[in-house]
Amino acid sequence: MDTRTDSQTAAEPATAGTPRIVGVVWGLLVLNTLGSAGAKTIVPLPRSLIQMVTMGALVAAFALALAVNLRLRIRPSAYLLLLSLLLVTSVLSSAHLESGFGALFRCFRLALFVGTLWLLSRWWDGSLTFVRYHVRAYFAVLGSVAAGLVVSPGAALPDLYGGRLVGALWPLTPPQIGQYAAVIIGLTVLLLMGRRTDRKSAAVVIVPSFVLLALTHTRTATLGLLLGLALGIGSLVLTSAAARRFFGWAVLVGAVAAVGFASALQTWFLRGQTKENFSSLTGRAKVWDALLAAPRTTSEQLLGVGLGDKSFGGLPIDNSWLAVYNEQGLIGVTLVAIIIVVLGGVALLRPPSLQRACAIFLISYCAIASYTEAGLGDASPYLLHLALAASLLAAPAATAPRPTPEPADRPEVL
Repeated sequence: MDTRTDSQTAAEPATAGTPRIVGVVWGLLVLNTLGSAGAKTIVPLPRSLIQMVTMGALVAAFALALAVNLRLRIRPSAYLLLLSLLLVTSVLSSAHLESGFGALFRCFRLALFVGTLWLLSRWWDGSLTFVRYHVRAYFAVLGSVAAGLVVSPGAALPDLYGGRLVGALWPLTPPQIGQYAAVIIGLTVLLLMGRRTDRKSAAVVIVPSFVLLALTHTRTATLGLLLGLALGIGSLVLTSAAARRFFGWAVLVGAVAAVGFASALQTWFLRGQTKENFSSLTGRAKVWDALLAAPRTTSEQLLGVGLGDKSFGGLPIDNSWLAVYNEQGLIGVTLVAIIIVVLGGVALLRPPSLQRACAIFLISYCAIASYTEAGLGDASPYLLHLALAASLLAAPAATAPRPTPEPADRPEVL
């Protein structure tokens, strides 16, 4: 008779599968990275309350991850090692307090974030388990956005954002919603193509997510989705007939849409902006030029000014590379570049597979979005996307049998 307690059973090696609590931890990490600044909600939420919820989610995630992995068993991970080095750089740059005591708090948050990922790395075995956690968590977030749209369309499509979709129940900006929608659409399409989910479940995720993406008018997310999927599917073309069929149909539909709906697509893409505003990337280029032109000491060039709110002169930087340069210096930029190169290189060296395609999609999406979105240098959805890619590229644990492939005729429901 087995006399082990439930907690002991959950702490056993991955031979019995990934404990369900790991999915809860992943969902809490998603909640933490939602942020505390955004649109006005139907019921005003104090920023302090939002920060307490998001930070509380991270503390809970770390505690649960530690409880389920009391023996501190971790997997070697170049990605997490580089993130740890980035954390050290952040602490060194923030110790001067040029960005205030808030920089040290952000370092503490990043430390908990990286520590939680290290604890979860025990279950990174190259399976699709964490992909399902990722899709479910962000689909739940998009569910709150859809609920806000139904309850109060005016609050969800405010004039302040030019009629673009925002979070009316939880303060989420159009780029955030667009990012979440694009990522789960791409992952679900790949799961469907690999016959790891059924068409009905895929449609439940893809259709409403695509509608929300269109309502956000987010160009970066749309381009990231299209280019990321093209690269992900392209990695399967030589070995998958389904990928070849999908790629062919996508090219055909894209060509027809480009010809038949060129005017509507152009209107959606421009969002009513002038050519001058569009050419300056909605004013981003002016902030970037000012940041690069600002005088810096040698220390600031190498280590930055410490973790901040990803802004310069009171305006958002909206570029991951420049945000990292400003806060973690050239050393931080180098570490982030190595992260992207290492993950991309490992993905290219892996044999064709659905896991590899999902990883390529995620890496490509983050690389594309880094040009107009900040987040690669601090706890953010982008680092979580890359963590998912790292889990997909991890080799199966030597102490655990390789997961049995799911039958093609019995896809799992998302």
